[in-house]
Amino acid sequence: MAARNSKNTPDEEPQPMPASTIRTQQYDGGEGWEVGQRAPQDAFRALAENGSGGVTGPVVHKHPGGYARQIVAKGQVVTAGVRRELDAAEAEESDEDEQG
Repeated sequence: MAARNSKNTPDEEPQPMPASTIRTQQYDGGEGWEVGQRAPQDAFRALAENGSGGVTGPVVHKHPGGYARQIVAKGQVVTAGVRRELDAAEAEESDEDEQG
C-alpha cells in the first residue's frame, strides 16, 4: 500500500510539490557615479547666498563652507535622483562655460 499525503483525502490524487524558488544572485555594482553603484566620495553643492534655497556652483567632494546640500554620502548607493542632480550640475557648468 502506497503512503498517502496527509493533505489529500482518500479520493484525491497526490499533488506534485511546487518547484523550489531560487533567489537570483545579487552583485555589488562597485564604486562609481552610475545608478546602483556606491559613491566613491561625498558630493555637495553650495546653496545660493540670496536665500532662495537654490543650488549654485559645481559639485564638490568636500563641504564648501557656508550653506550646502549634500547630494550623496560616500559609500551610499547612487540613486536615479542623485544621478539627475549630478547631471543637472554638469549641464549648468557646461552652459556657463559656453556663455563665459
